[in-house]
This record gives sequence, structure tokens and C-alpha cells, in this order.
Amino acid sequence: MKRVLTSKNVANEVAAEICTGVRDRLVGKKMNSFGRVKTAVRHALEAAIEKILKPAHGKDVDVLHSVVAKREQGSGGLSSLFGGGNKASSNNRPYTIVMIGINGVGKSTSLAKIAYYLKANGCQPLLAACDTFRSGAVEQLSVHAKCLDLPLYHKGYAKDPSAVAKAAINHATEEGNDVVLVDTAGRMQNNVPLMKALSKLVVDNEPDLVLFVCEALVGNDGIDQLQMFNRALRTGGHSRQIDGIVLTKFDTVSDKVGAALTMTHITGAPVAFIGTGQKYNHLKKLSVQSVIKSLFG
Repeated sequence: MKRVLTSKNVANEVAAEICTGVRDRLVGKKMNSFGRVKTAVRHALEAAIEKILKPAHGKDVDVLHSVVAKREQGSGGLSSLFGGGNKASSNNRPYTIVMIGINGVGKSTSLAKIAYYLKANGCQPLLAACDTFRSGAVEQLSVHAKCLDLPLYHKGYAKDPSAVAKAAINHATEEGNDVVLVDTAGRMQNNVPLMKALSKLVVDNEPDLVLFVCEALVGNDGIDQLQMFNRALRTGGHSRQIDGIVLTKFDTVSDKVGAALTMTHITGAPVAFIGTGQKYNHLKKLSVQSVIKSLFG
């Protein structure tokens, strides 16, 4: 089992932990048939992988549940009881998600997919164009906003991204949007000025969720990227870190799904979503069953 896991890009220590978890659940059990042994092994494997995918100290990355819970908390739960609609209270700060990552990994597209998912489930998202660095970034997000029929907040280019995010959150609060999705400039993890700007945006605006977007194709390189982004977020003496991971191009990965397990194990950040195609509805949650199928076929 360990040999198969490591061949699928699972780090040695993670593979060893999975095998130990399976062994501990099986040793000493008596089975009446080989079929029952197979079932017991699969159940033990599911438990071991789920433990890694959902770390005990990790933040809840069930985005829809968190958005609805915050909205209901702000309205005292009365909006759903008395037909007040799905909009947040005018004085309730919306649930805020910041999307971060290096250049060209699909942050804006992933943001649009999450917005589509939330809107389809009764939420009122607002998109915030806080990539004020890359030419065409605002226009790209504007296209997504029009396709999704969602509001877009932007201030153009060459602005302080942190200030734009703050203004977007205030605007969403006034308009009654219950979730703000903040797009940020793609940056290489060794670009000090841009990493400092990102840290400032996160510290100043205190988002509910920081999602790191990376390609499933990069494998273990993604771990290095995530760790460097985490170090950048901690600059200035605060302890804020990445809360969850969005893996893009997951449909193009056949035998490297193990990198997702390794990334979660090392960083403690669970996988919130996986991108499985180009369309807005090509977004899924990473299930234990799909991981086992990818690893053991």
C-alpha cells in the first residue's frame, strides 16, 4: 500500500501515516472471509484518508454553510422565519473570501466558480476586483460578473488593493450582499513588494476565509508555494495563515492526486474545492471516495 501511495505522489511520511492508521484499525480483528477483509481494509483506508483531508486543527472550509450561518447570525435568524429573503442585514458585515496564489493558476476563474455555486444555493455574492496590478484583470472579472449576473466592485488600476477590498466590503454591507469574493493579483512567492501588499490586505480586512489557489499539476511544488505564501502572511507579527486550498485542473491529473493529501498534511489547510473543467459548474468538493479511486483505481 505504501509503495502504491508514494508512486502517486504521496510523500513518504504521509504514506506511512496512512498505512499506520490502516494497520491500527485492522490488527487483532477476526474476519470470516476474504470479502470481509477487503471491506474492512477499505473502511480503514477511508478513515485514514479522511483524517488527513479534514485535519482536526484546520478551519471549516464548508463555504456555503459558513456564509449562511453568518448571514443568519447577523439577522438573528429572523429573515428565514419571516420571509425576509436571502440578503444580509444592512448592518451585517458579509462573509469575506480572499483568493490568493501565483500567476496564471486560475484564481479569477475559481472565484467565479465559487460565486456561481453560492448564487445557485441562494446567496448574494459581490465580486471585488482587487487585482489593481495586472493589466486586464478588472476587465476579466467584469466578464465573469456579467456572465453570472452578479455585481462587481472595482476602482480601476494602480490603487491600494487593501483599500479597494475594504471599500468593497463596506459597499456589500450597505447593499445587503452576504458574501464578498476578493480577487487579488497573481504573484510569485519571491516577489517581496507584492507579497507585502497581500499581507496588508489580509491583515487590514480580516477576511473570514483565505483560499490558496494552485494547479493540481504542480504536485509537491505547490507545497513550497503555499508555505512561502503563509510566511508572507505572517509578516508583521500576526498569525493569520491560509485557511484552505483550491486545486485547479484536477481533471487533468490521473495519478498525482496524492499531492493533495501531502499538501493538506504538511500545511494543515484542507482542500475546499477542486476545479474539474472550464465551465462554472465544474467545481467539486474533494471526497474521500474520489481520492481512493484515483489512488487505487
